[in-house]
Amino acid sequence: MTNNTLKKIGNANHGHLMVPSILLIVLLIAAAIRGPQLYTNEGMAGAIMVAVPLILATLALTPVALVGRGGVDLAVGPLLGFINVSLVSWLVGHQVHNPVLVVLYVILAGVLYQLIQGAIIVYVRVAPIIVTLSSFVILTGVNLKILDRPSGFSPPWMSKWGAGTEIFSPVLGILAVGLVLWFLLSRTAFFTNIKLTGADERMAYTSGVNIDGVRLGAHVVAGIYAGLAALAYTALIGSGDPTQGSTYTLSAITALVLGGTSLAGGRGGGLGSLLGAINMYLITYVLATFSFGMVSGFVTQMSFGVILVISLQISVLAAAKKSKSA
Repeated sequence: MTNNTLKKIGNANHGHLMVPSILLIVLLIAAAIRGPQLYTNEGMAGAIMVAVPLILATLALTPVALVGRGGVDLAVGPLLGFINVSLVSWLVGHQVHNPVLVVLYVILAGVLYQLIQGAIIVYVRVAPIIVTLSSFVILTGVNLKILDRPSGFSPPWMSKWGAGTEIFSPVLGILAVGLVLWFLLSRTAFFTNIKLTGADERMAYTSGVNIDGVRLGAHVVAGIYAGLAALAYTALIGSGDPTQGSTYTLSAITALVLGGTSLAGGRGGGLGSLLGAINMYLITYVLATFSFGMVSGFVTQMSFGVILVISLQISVLAAAKKSKSA
């Protein structure tokens, strides 16, 4: 791979941000018209509480998608749920409340599970979609085995985090930490290698990139963000729930694609994922201002599906146009 190619991929343009940026403006205007209470202190505080787990879950998907091979982690939702229920049942249930230990646990649990998935994909050479779909099914059952119904409590020091009354809350602090980490990561050679591997694995290999190590590293990053997402999710619900975590999978994948990240790898980034997740929250918020009665849940899920299909089509067309112009 030539230096010009490395520079071109490493300093990719931000054309993929155009659609989510325009959509964000449209949705902010729609929210102001349909539900102006969003722009009050309480409205913004509540929005942060609800949106942060989705934002972090979408960031967890991003490095795995960027590194290529059509990798998208279908198990991100159940993994989030597993960390939540195991935290409530195993740690809090045994009176382990120390904040440092809790944070270490959620991060290590996320990283360890992602490393297992990554090792199977890299060394056993099973397709990512098969591995993560299997993980989805397995973790869904494990979560119900740990807690058969919503129960338990979050750590005592986290009990007031989910109040959603203040904009500058600890949950916003978790998001800030995640964004700062991503900002620093995106300026490393490792992140460039992630995008290089996703853009053209063979050329990355011939250029001396340790593609197996890069793939495993991408899963480590995904595990860190899955842990942070689970921490924010636990703060949001204040207990353990074996089923609700799984609902984040579709929303996070849709947010990922809506943010311009290509599922083929090599194109996208954290800013797009952030915009995509915020847009997903705003879509849900705006839809909630309409009266759909008993089918409101169906309308929301249908909207997510339509948005995912349209976003994928835009992504495919953009990739095709880029290939022709190359």
